[in-house]
Amino acid sequence: MRANELGAVPVLMYHQVLEKPKSAYDRTPKDLRAELERLAREGYVPVTAGDFETGRIDIPAGAHPVVLTFDDSTDSQFRLGADGEPTKNSAIGVLRAVAREHPDFKARATLFVNGDAFAATGQKKALTWLHKNGFEIGNHTLDHANLAQSGPAKARAQIAAGQRSIERDVPGARVRSLALPYGIRPEPADLALTGSASGTKYRNRGVYLVGANPAPSPYADDFDPVGIPRVRSAPAKGKDAKYSSEHWLDQLAAGKLARYTSDGDPNHISYPKDTAARPGKTAKKDQLRPY
Repeated sequence: MRANELGAVPVLMYHQVLEKPKSAYDRTPKDLRAELERLAREGYVPVTAGDFETGRIDIPAGAHPVVLTFDDSTDSQFRLGADGEPTKNSAIGVLRAVAREHPDFKARATLFVNGDAFAATGQKKALTWLHKNGFEIGNHTLDHANLAQSGPAKARAQIAAGQRSIERDVPGARVRSLALPYGIRPEPADLALTGSASGTKYRNRGVYLVGANPAPSPYADDFDPVGIPRVRSAPAKGKDAKYSSEHWLDQLAAGKLARYTSDGDPNHISYPKDTAARPGKTAKKDQLRPY
């Protein structure tokens, strides 16, 4: 299977899922289904951002992890119908349908939410359903704030308030992943990892950017928890084609960029001795299995 757990991992970024896209960041339900079906065919298995950033990647031997992330907590991503299930053309509805058709492809994703998340369903009801059904709820700040322009005190307040809003409505949820609005880091950058405001402490394990390439393995020496890159879901055309999910999935499939391939054992880190990536400080020596 040529396991390589120092290989790159696509962290895909989605926004609105609409029949008539309004921007280059939007995708149609048909586009989303096609991309998810491609991932399933090519042996990818979704893991949450939290599992990725902490190296808890427990997937079958020969499989590749992919992290599906959704920003801005819109109704097009998640909306419960009258039957209490996600609507058919919402992002989570499409993901669950693909997972039913491809049993090895798990319905797992991280939804980075702002205040008043999923308004049509109601934040408490929506976040409770997502948490109970195995989805990770991540922080996108309370008001989608530009953290670099906010100043340190306001940046901490926005991050803390976003976390507080989620944990208030979903007892038992622990928010440990943060997606930076606009992909812009605060000053200093590590303020996104730890801080406190109004009695709420936050300690994020992973901070996510907007672009524009697959992320290093969490076991690799170039993995940076305060700046994890993501790839925008998009076709490989136009001036930004080289940043698109289609482009990078093609590169990974062709072996032009070494991708993470699991050895099936979450307690060890297997990799070819001739791979370019090197183990990082978080990889313990007794975990390493070079071959």
